[in-house]
Amino acid sequence: MASKRKLIGAGVAVLAVLALAGCLGEQGSARGGSVDATGTWGDPSKDASPYLELEDDGSFSGSDGCNNLTGSWSVDEGEQVLFEDVASTMKACEDVDDWLAHLDAATISGDTMTVLGQDGSEIGQLERTSDTPAT
Repeated sequence: MASKRKLIGAGVAVLAVLALAGCLGEQGSARGGSVDATGTWGDPSKDASPYLELEDDGSFSGSDGCNNLTGSWSVDEGEQVLFEDVASTMKACEDVDDWLAHLDAATISGDTMTVLGQDGSEIGQLERTSDTPAT
C-alpha cells in the first residue's frame, strides 16, 4: 500500500514538473509553435548593416551596424521571440543608426523579423538571409 502511494506521489511530481516547464518560454525553436527563429537575420557581410544570428542553443550574436551584440533568446507562449541578457560593445560610430541595440522582443512573419523595443513598439525589421547562423 505504501509503495502504491509512493508511485502515485512520484507520478504527480513528474506531472507537476512537466506542467511548470510548459509555462516557461523555451529556448530556440523548440517551443512547438510555428515560430522558428534560428538562423541569420540581416546581412553580416555588409559593413554598418544590422544583423542577428540566433543559435539552436538559445544564444545569439550580431551587430547594430557598429557595436557587437550578444545574449540569449527564447520563444514565449505567444510565439514572440524574447531577447535576454543582452550585452553590447560601446564603440562610438558616426552615421550609424543603432536601432538594433535597443531590441527587447521580436515577431516573425515568414522571412521577416519585426524587432520591438522595450515599450513594445516596432523599431526595425530584418530579413532572414539563412536558416542557419553563419558562425
